[in-house]
Amino acid sequence: MSEAQQPVIEVRDLCVEFPGRHRTVTPLSDVSLSIGPGEILGVVGESGAGKSMTGLAILGLIEEPGRISGGEVWLGNRRIDSLDDRAMGRIRGREIGAIFQDPLTSLNPLFTVGAQLTETIRHHLGMGKVEARKRAVHLLSDVGIPSPHERIDHYPHQFSGGMRQRVVIALALAASPKLIIADEPTTALDVSIQAQIISLLRRLCKEKQTAVMLVTHDMGVIAEAADRVAVMYAGRLIEVGPVEQILHAPRHPYTQGLMASIPSLGARVKKLNQIDGSMPRLDAIPDGCAFNPRCNFAGPRCLRERPELISVGAGAASACWLNAGETA
Repeated sequence: MSEAQQPVIEVRDLCVEFPGRHRTVTPLSDVSLSIGPGEILGVVGESGAGKSMTGLAILGLIEEPGRISGGEVWLGNRRIDSLDDRAMGRIRGREIGAIFQDPLTSLNPLFTVGAQLTETIRHHLGMGKVEARKRAVHLLSDVGIPSPHERIDHYPHQFSGGMRQRVVIALALAASPKLIIADEPTTALDVSIQAQIISLLRRLCKEKQTAVMLVTHDMGVIAEAADRVAVMYAGRLIEVGPVEQILHAPRHPYTQGLMASIPSLGARVKKLNQIDGSMPRLDAIPDGCAFNPRCNFAGPRCLRERPELISVGAGAASACWLNAGETA
């Protein structure tokens, strides 16, 4: 994203909390990120790191008693985190599309895919039946569904897993949204279908200048699809930067561990690298840097002060005291 471009979505110091009887859990803390037109931001991290929660917060879909307790979410020049459910309902689908992991949960098995597409198009764009059906056929063609004039009248169970996910992408694109949040869109698919879906997402993103937030734990998907990468750990953003830098020259010890744990083709090793320990529970995050119990480089300052994102050049930043030249 060039400096002259306004981000499609900008998240500033976002915090989410879930009040409980004995304590309040904070699954997101001070998360800031932005995505420009035609850009794919990959968001990676272990399960429970806050990836999906960030997407749900942007969509306004955090279930009670959870709530956004701090920060702001801007869609273009409008702040949307403070909107009521009715106002957010008009934005979801129309300006922000969503693609989720399992297409079977996104499609109603009782209706044809054409009925679901045309309903979405008519609701958001106000088209008539004939015009909406034409657009639905065009969308199915765009996402690579063969014989779209025939398949539009088929039910979800008549499609393979990969084809169902293409239909879900068509649904997400139905109203030409500015932003798509894709949460693990390829996890349930085999490798060859994954590659097709990622290629499709990337092509549509560039052609339509749609911003994409791609949530995944698969670094292979990130390498193929993303322009920039945001790495999350224990509800916080710990590193962000261009995909090449994150993959080949990460600056945070956690990201370095993630990259080192990926086996290399052709290399014979007796044991795969791993990051010892596990991510802390959200109600037991340690003081200082949340990664310090698992970090081989942790110093006294890491145990008492939480590092903020520090610029490490070329549009990259890392939340590590090592990048400030000290750990003491």
